[in-house]
Amino acid sequence: MKKVAVLAMSLLAAVVSYGQGTVNFANAGATFSSPVKDAAGANLSGNRYMVELLAGTSQGSMAAVGSPAPFLTGGGAGFFNGGVITIASVAPGAVGTFQVRAWDTTRGATYAAAAASGQGYGLSNVFTGPTGGVGTPASSPTSLTGLTPFSLVVPEPSTYALLALGSAAMFFRRRK
Repeated sequence: MKKVAVLAMSLLAAVVSYGQGTVNFANAGATFSSPVKDAAGANLSGNRYMVELLAGTSQGSMAAVGSPAPFLTGGGAGFFNGGVITIASVAPGAVGTFQVRAWDTTRGATYAAAAASGQGYGLSNVFTGPTGGVGTPASSPTSLTGLTPFSLVVPEPSTYALLALGSAAMFFRRRK
C-alpha cells in the first residue's frame, strides 16, 4: 500500500511540475501593437532600456518571471521580443494575470533601482489572458493581447523648485 501511495504522489508531482503555462513575451502580434515610449514620447530603443514580465494567478500573486529583455532598435524601436516564457504558477490554458514593467538602465540596473531614483521606469496596465501549453503536443504560447501602450514616468518637478520659480516671477513682476 505504501508503494502505491508513493507512486501516486510521485506521479502527481510530475504532472504538477509539468503543468506550466506559456506566453510569448512580446508587445506586438498579429492582432495588437503596444509600443513603449519614454517620458518625451519617443519609442524606447536598444539595451539602454529593459523590460520584464510579472505574472501570477491573481494581481496579488504576480512575480517576475523569465529574464529581462532589451528593446529592439531601428524600425522596431518601442517593441521587445523576450521569447517564450514559462509561468510555473499558472497551469496551461488557465487564465493568468500579467503586467509589464520597463526601465532605463542608466537610472538603475534593475526595475527597483530605477524606481528608487524616481524616474526612468514605467508599468503597463494589469491584464488577464490564457496561457498556452495545453495538450499533447503542447499548444503554442499565447500572446499578451491585453497589453496596452505605456510610457516611462515623467519626473515631477520638486516643490522647492516651483517655489523658487514662483518667488522669482513675483519679484520680477513687482519690479515692473
